Amino acid sequence: MRKDRSTSVGRREFLKSSIALGTLSAIPASSEAAPAVVETNDREYWVQVLTRIAHPVLQSLSERKLKLEMPVEAPHGNAAERRQFTYLEAMGRLLTGMAPWLESGPQSGPEGGLRNQYAEWSRMAIQAGTDPASPDFMNFNQGSQPVVDTAFLALAILRAPTELWQKLDSKTQQHVIAALQSSRVIQPSYSNWLLFSAMVEAALSFMGVWWDPMRVDYAVRTLDTWYKGDGVYGDGPAFHWDYYNSFVIHPMLLHILDTVAKSSSSWDSYRPVMLMRARRYAAIQERMISPEGTFPPIGRSLCYRFGAFHLLAEMALRHELPEGVSPQQVRSALTAVMRRMVDAPGMFDDQGWLRVGFYGHQPSIAESYISTGSCYLCSAAWLPLGLPASDPFWAGSAAPWTAKKIWAGDDMPADHALAEKA
Repeated sequence: MRKDRSTSVGRREFLKSSIALGTLSAIPASSEAAPAVVETNDREYWVQVLTRIAHPVLQSLSERKLKLEMPVEAPHGNAAERRQFTYLEAMGRLLTGMAPWLESGPQSGPEGGLRNQYAEWSRMAIQAGTDPASPDFMNFNQGSQPVVDTAFLALAILRAPTELWQKLDSKTQQHVIAALQSSRVIQPSYSNWLLFSAMVEAALSFMGVWWDPMRVDYAVRTLDTWYKGDGVYGDGPAFHWDYYNSFVIHPMLLHILDTVAKSSSSWDSYRPVMLMRARRYAAIQERMISPEGTFPPIGRSLCYRFGAFHLLAEMALRHELPEGVSPQQVRSALTAVMRRMVDAPGMFDDQGWLRVGFYGHQPSIAESYISTGSCYLCSAAWLPLGLPASDPFWAGSAAPWTAKKIWAGDDMPADHALAEKA
């Protein structure tokens, strides 16, 4: 539903009061671009980055003005085509990374005040995006792209079942179910996209409506046949050097299996081995972060920036990091990556929207399917914000990560491939 003016003014006053509280000051009091983040502790820094990136998207959606206000940068000159998909990309991808913080973040204090506000805006965003009468009603079934971001929205709901599902009114819940069901007309490509259809079905199973076990079964069994060894799956039968094992494959496999296990034991045998593989891939990812907080710009979809560490963040959230990798060193490594990228000139436009690029504004690095909304998958690195401030991930002192230790001359154990039974 639309806000009246008094509600809008109340929200602005809330945001102004949050700014006055001190370090969590990255969020603006109106729709202008957020100021640069300030030096602070790691958790506060992460919250500042989250609010800076999320604010334009969620404020616009809360007012049902996303399609009016969000620019659509499409470096391949196909903005008209990408407008069909970019708004669902922005919402689904942003919420998938914010969800653990919305679900389990603090309820009070400066951070709690921001979390409460963003949880409310996120529910309003889902209302705006799934209500057929809304000017921001999104495309869930025309073309092929919507199955991708319907799945990211589904994953967000599974990660925040209280804040992004139970607290929705019943009419909005029905709109969400209808939106997810409508995506079934899309036939996914023979690639990681099989997991998007399966994720939608997993979410429908959680929502208590009919779901299609065959779509889940086909995705899980097929991905298992594409396993190449040492924690790495093919994206299709062939191997690709890119970050799709992290962007999609490992995190979605884990969440699909977690969710459908509550309805059926048919895939339980896959869970231990797929968790083991994910743990190994997380170890590889942690080692790929250089002492300077950079990582190799390899493969497709580099415009998702630090979303490349979706899986590493997932394993930290699950307390399933590999042996010898402490949560503090993962926090320190991810913070270094975020600082490098967020500080890059040109990452944001003058109104605070993300621009296309990897390090700053680099439109030539984008594929034809990339537009403004695509970039919001960077949110996937924020998953550990769902851990309390008392968790070792946040409470421990900063620690050097593996590459930083090795390049400092520390004597470190050798790395070994994952040993699996044939």
